[in-house]
Amino acid sequence: MLKMELDEDLQNIAHENYEFKNWAKTFSCHPELLFTPKTELQVVKVVQLAKRMNKRIKVFGSGHSPSDLACTTEFLVNIDHMDGLLSVNKEKGRVTVQAGMSLHKLHVVLKENNLALSNLGSISDQSVAGVMATASHGTGAHFGCLSTLIVDMTMVTADGDMVTCSSSEHTELFNAAKCNLGCLGIVTRVTLQTEPAFRLEAIQRPYKFPDVLNDWDATIHSAEHVRVWWYPHTDDCVVWRANRTDKPKTIDLQTMTNTATSWWCERVLGFHIYQGLLNLTRYQPAVIPTLTQFMFNKVHSRPLHVVDDSHKIFNFDCLFPQYVNEWAIDWDDAPAALRQLDRFIKENNLKVHFPVEIRFVDQDDIWLSPAYGRKTCYIGVIMYR
Repeated sequence: MLKMELDEDLQNIAHENYEFKNWAKTFSCHPELLFTPKTELQVVKVVQLAKRMNKRIKVFGSGHSPSDLACTTEFLVNIDHMDGLLSVNKEKGRVTVQAGMSLHKLHVVLKENNLALSNLGSISDQSVAGVMATASHGTGAHFGCLSTLIVDMTMVTADGDMVTCSSSEHTELFNAAKCNLGCLGIVTRVTLQTEPAFRLEAIQRPYKFPDVLNDWDATIHSAEHVRVWWYPHTDDCVVWRANRTDKPKTIDLQTMTNTATSWWCERVLGFHIYQGLLNLTRYQPAVIPTLTQFMFNKVHSRPLHVVDDSHKIFNFDCLFPQYVNEWAIDWDDAPAALRQLDRFIKENNLKVHFPVEIRFVDQDDIWLSPAYGRKTCYIGVIMYR
């Protein structure tokens, strides 16, 4: 289809010869047309056009999914331009935003209103619609996935109708749409439940991984938010714990004697030199276990104590593009699964980058959520590209 065949309004938001790549650059596609609507009316027009022409539509935000979920050869839609604040109810702690708003921008909007999200994942590059559509998660035994924060949402369905759903309106659609994988329509606005802005005190310490597995339930409940990073090919791990606090912002790297040393370990060794060494392992995978032990000893074995705004504590630098595989299982089954994973790596002589990230999410009632009806442990395995 040629762009010039569209009406003027759609021509202004249509793009030809576009190549989409996901965040990790593991999948790409060349859609027939990319649409970048700025209003809900334009979204409706795109959907109606697709219906008339029997075209499929995929929607993407940051493209953070490691899969090919957003790929298509037909119509692709991006709603990054729909990123405005629509309303704030400070009394109820509710914020309504256009669904294309990035989490980075949302944090700024919330801070201006002395509000914050109760939980977050590792990065904030994604759009609000994207993290909700995939039931993205952070960690915390008594915190659900981010989709549980949705109060109501508005979407344009495949018929071009605009529908608002909530726990009291179009309830079944709401339970499905909170984790919809882009299948039920194009989400255009979302109301989120927030809480008063808060700081977190995060303490990260090294442990022996078998000890953590043997003391599993106590570890999960040892703080409001707990994350475990295991270093394959070793018995080492770190446990990150974070709790709400009224303490002032601070950073205390206990074993680092001065600012220059801290900068060297965290940026030069922990990023630049590590990146160079990872590139070498592409040609010599056998050195990965040695590199893992070296990086743990030099960088990650040091206790870390930080107090800062909540979103800054929840988020961290994911370093480099990576292949990602994440499993969601009942958290009571996780120790046995992790021991099997360790044996599988050893018995098959696999070379796996660190860390294997382990997080904990409370159960929910969202139909497609991996945490539906069960307290869930997420086990994420990465390989840097």
